[in-house]
Formats: sequence, C-alpha cells, structure tokens
Amino acid sequence: MPAEIAYQQESEQAFNELEQLFNRQRKAFAANPMPLAGQRLQWLKTLRTLLSDERQALVDAINSDFSHRSADETLLAELMPSLLGIQYASKHLKKWMKPSRRHVGMAFQPASAKVIYQPLGVVGVIVPWNYPLFLAIGPMVGALSAGNRVMLKLSESTPTTGQLLKRLFAQVFPEDLVTVVLGEAEVGMAFSKLPFDHLLFTGASSVGKHVMRAAAENLTPVTLELGGKSPAIVSNDVPLKDAAERIAFGKTLNAGQTCVAPDYVLVPEDRVDGFVDAYRKAVQKFYPTLIDNPDYTAIINDRQLARLNRYLDDASSKGARVIPLFEQGQGRRMPFSLLLNVNDDMTVMQDEIFGPLLPIVPYSRIDQAFAYINQRPRPLALYYFGYNKAEQQRVLEQTHSGGVCLNDTLMHVAQDDMPFGGVGPSGMGHYHGHEGFLTFSKAKGVFIKQRFNAARLIYPPYGKAIQRLVYKLFIR
Repeated sequence: MPAEIAYQQESEQAFNELEQLFNRQRKAFAANPMPLAGQRLQWLKTLRTLLSDERQALVDAINSDFSHRSADETLLAELMPSLLGIQYASKHLKKWMKPSRRHVGMAFQPASAKVIYQPLGVVGVIVPWNYPLFLAIGPMVGALSAGNRVMLKLSESTPTTGQLLKRLFAQVFPEDLVTVVLGEAEVGMAFSKLPFDHLLFTGASSVGKHVMRAAAENLTPVTLELGGKSPAIVSNDVPLKDAAERIAFGKTLNAGQTCVAPDYVLVPEDRVDGFVDAYRKAVQKFYPTLIDNPDYTAIINDRQLARLNRYLDDASSKGARVIPLFEQGQGRRMPFSLLLNVNDDMTVMQDEIFGPLLPIVPYSRIDQAFAYINQRPRPLALYYFGYNKAEQQRVLEQTHSGGVCLNDTLMHVAQDDMPFGGVGPSGMGHYHGHEGFLTFSKAKGVFIKQRFNAARLIYPPYGKAIQRLVYKLFIR
C-alpha cells in the first residue's frame, strides 16, 4: 500500500475515533447542560486530591520525558500553581456563577435585566510539552468551573506524562466528562478540526495559525497562547545585581523552555559589561555546575537541542560574540550563553528562543528601548527593572504586551486573580481565575418583562401623540 494512502487511512481512523469521543461528551453535556455548583466543586475537589496524591508519579513522568527535569521546578512551576488555581476557583465559584443584575433604561420600564453564565459545552485543550501538567490543568480548571466537558490533547513530545494523565483521569472522571487524547501531529490536527464549543491552544505561533484555520471551518471560538520574544528592560539606575538575579531566574527556569521567559535584554550601553558580570554570577550561584546537577533541567529532546545549536552557529557566523557561562554541559543539559553584538539577520533575534540563550541589546536612551520593542511583534510578556515610578508608568503606557512584571519575571502568570493571555501575534483571549470561567462560559443577556407591557404604547400604527412624546423625551 502506498505510504500516502496508508497515512490518509490512519488520519481518517484517528479522526473517527476522536469524533466518537467528542460525540459522547456532547451527549453527556446535553443530558446535564447546567451542572449545579456542588457538582462542579466536587469535580475540582476530585482533581485536587488526585494531583496531591499522585505528585511523585507526576514528577517522575515529567522527569522521564525531559531525560532530566528538576523535581523542584515541577513542584514549583507545575504542581503548586495547579493546586492553587483549583483552590482559588473553588473558593470563588459560587460567586462567579451568580447572575449579574444589569440596568434597564427608563424608556424600557417596567422590566429587569440580568446576565447568566451558561456552560458552552465541550471544550478542547491542546497542551504543549514545556509544562505538560500546568498547561493542561489551568484550562481544565476554568472549563470545569464553567460546567463544561473537556478533551485534552497532550503533546507527542511528553508521552510518559500523557499516558500517566490519561490513566489517572480515567480513574476519577468518566470519559464523557474528561478525556486525554494522545498521538502524533496528525492526531493533533484532527483534534483541532472537531466542532468544539471552544478551543484553547498553547504553543508556537506557526502552529497556532493552522489551529485557528482548522477551527474556523466550524466557527469554533479560540483562545491562543503563542509566546513570542518577550523583552526585559534594564533601566539606567537599577542595581545590576537586582535585575540580573531576577532575569536569571526567569531565564534559567526549565532551562529557558518557558513561553514567558525573557527572550532578550535591553541594557544601557554603558552598563552592558556590568550586566554580563552580574548575570554570570547570578546563574553560577544558582547552578555551580551543570554536571549531574539535579536542579538543572535538560532540553526536551534532540530536535530542540539541535535547533538551539543552529541558533548559536548562525549567530556566531553573523558576528555575534557568544559568552558561554559554563565550560560544558551534559547530555541535553545545554550550557547557558549570553550573546552580544546581535542583529536582526540572526535567527536567534527572529524566532522565540525557548532555551538557555540570552541576547543582549544595548540602548542609549529609554525611548530607544521602547521603539525597539514597538517595532517588533507584540510579545506575551514584558519585564522592566527600575524603581523610578514615572518611568514604570511610561513602560505600561508606551509598550504593548500580553502581561507585564515590574522588577520581576514570570510571576504574573501565577496570579489567579489576573487574566493571562497574549496580544496580536502573541495570542488572543484570556484565562486563569475569573477570566478562565468567563472564557469558557456564555454570558447570556436576559431581558425580563411581566404582565404589564408599556411597550404597547409604541406599537403601530405610528404617528400617535404618545409616540411623538417618546421621541421628544428620548431622542435628543
């Protein structure tokens, strides 16, 4: 059988199986289209208990997929925010579910109005490989809180974690409430073609375009979390030790494989050498060595490692000065490097890096830093380091990004009472906390009138005195 025909048959089979899963969830939703608060809270409690009880198994699975993933990073960056997110949603869910009263204008009295928050139906979530637990649980919490059914497509790059989550969820949730889908890229494409009531995708911008195109065929609304090149700005007067240490934490976590990791740093030209020294000291304090260091995470696979090495080779060949911070790595534990003298012709300055490489871009005035950022696609995150409040306000007003940290990195993502999402090329839509509940709900306006109907006064035939009075009172 020709390979092309075999591939087509496999794709059709995968889509048919997915469609059956989807139809089972849709049927279950139709039988219970507005789950009560108690039922939703029980779902969240079940999920929280499962994650807490299985924490070591989850740490081990993610470690296996990365060849080495720091156990503490999995606990801090995946398990803890997942549990805190469940706790926050559980605490506020009943308030979120209450209809909100809305104003009715004098011209339409007597009447009342409210908005009710109705589950959408079946929600699809496409999970990336870099944080396979947190980026599955976060959307899932929002979708379940809103009363939906959930289908999760786990990345083919984290097969051990995917298999574990599939088994664990099957133990505590019926398949028509929560199900995990595994498989290669063709399964992911088939997944995105299902007529979900909402589809959330986290991953590369290039893939996000395909997902959005597939969703458009069904007019499926999408939330896209796409990353991009998130800048950090070092001001003229911030202590370099403060800035370097906090940037280093944001960049070294998960070996830089974080969608909101600092992608490059804008540094005053007369402070570049000082920043390089402070950054080197900060990183080497975190990781005195990379060899057999349990705290340092490996690059996820050989393909991603080869990509990062191509970035280095390309930058070096085009004039960049590469400053390695360690003599050698180990296996896929790639050494950290700073890059100076970078330019826009280099791949490392065009694509999201997603690894332990940090370009430094000098500037002379803060306006130049703003212009540099604003001339490029809008990033998912922006980080500013400086204690001048007037300049902090200028950063907020004169740049665009999905989110901002002033004098920190990454931490805005862990705040359950703030929306998380991109802008323009870095994504669309928001989730986390209340915004997650709203994203996966239909805010349905309801206008209510009882027996007395004042609107009869404006019914045809037109030209009556009462109608002329209405125009005089309300059209002016």
